[in-house]
Amino acid sequence: MTTKTFQIAVLAGDGIGPEVMAEARRVLAAIEAKFALTFSFTEARVGGIAIDVDGKALPEETIRVCEASDAILFGSVGGPKWESLPPNEQPERAALLPIRKHFGLFANLRPAVCFPQLTHASPVRADLVAGGFNILCVRELTGGLYFGQPKYSREENGDTIAVDTMVYKRSEIERIAHVAFKAAQGRDKRLTSVDKANVLENSVLWRRTMNELAKQYPDVQLSHLYVDNAAMQLIKNPKGFDVIVAENLFGDILSDEMAMITGSLGMLPSASLGLKETPLGRFGLFEPSGGTAPDIAGKGIANPIAQILSAAMMLRYSLGEPAAAAAIDAAVKVVIERGLRTGDIHSEGTQRVGTREMGEAIAAAI
Repeated sequence: MTTKTFQIAVLAGDGIGPEVMAEARRVLAAIEAKFALTFSFTEARVGGIAIDVDGKALPEETIRVCEASDAILFGSVGGPKWESLPPNEQPERAALLPIRKHFGLFANLRPAVCFPQLTHASPVRADLVAGGFNILCVRELTGGLYFGQPKYSREENGDTIAVDTMVYKRSEIERIAHVAFKAAQGRDKRLTSVDKANVLENSVLWRRTMNELAKQYPDVQLSHLYVDNAAMQLIKNPKGFDVIVAENLFGDILSDEMAMITGSLGMLPSASLGLKETPLGRFGLFEPSGGTAPDIAGKGIANPIAQILSAAMMLRYSLGEPAAAAAIDAAVKVVIERGLRTGDIHSEGTQRVGTREMGEAIAAAI
């Protein structure tokens, strides 16, 4: 059997990043053995650790490592140690935004899955999440307020003003719309587009473009919600959603809300897909939805499942290995069904385990 080899850039980052990344690599080692794949990992610094060692959050060497790879497996960046730095030098802004821009990572896919066995952890009323739910948020990642120009703070006429500019081109909306429609085709064929078309000009363009492109996807049911209503409906009826598509700021906020109502950020992966297409998929960066969790870093108690499922998304979307991705998804489900829990999802009657034990159990279930 011919062995496929993939070059993977590993950017573990700060806080719990290195701990959970170790377990993702443990699970990928099990995938190598079962599916005749080889992963060649190259580690590179990013975030706070890169500031400490290299003097900047995203060193040139890290960019070069990523450029030479088939995909980026990312941990998390930031923490209290670097919060006193000027805003533009802090890890989150000085690492994540530039790497998204450099690689054109325009499409963020964030699944919010609440397992039936974990509904107790959701802050939403039990009857509203009974049986669990599965929502996919498709967020435009390189436009809108975060990247629009001009962007500045300055003194004018004795007062301080701050300006951020929200800009979208039709072409930017079209490309994220196609990703969302195609994702819906592979699921329950329901797509909810979120905007603020009653107030914002670019939301008027967003809604018009979505409606026009819907004609190319007659099998997908398209609906629209204003962002404030969408936030309410996610609490009121999370099981009523399938795929949600939103611009950068709205998607950022709503995907965090979706993550929270599942019960734990430690369970949720994400994929940021780029403009570069390969025969196997799209080049992308794959990371957990949670942060660095500095309060538990180094204690061996962090939940590695989000990082492990991010590796599964890497296999599915960038490396063209859906069977291997499905094997990881299935292994996580088996371990949850067996009752193994890290502290964030633990409940009476289940077995509390640490980061490494959870990773070992999932690798063994591959």
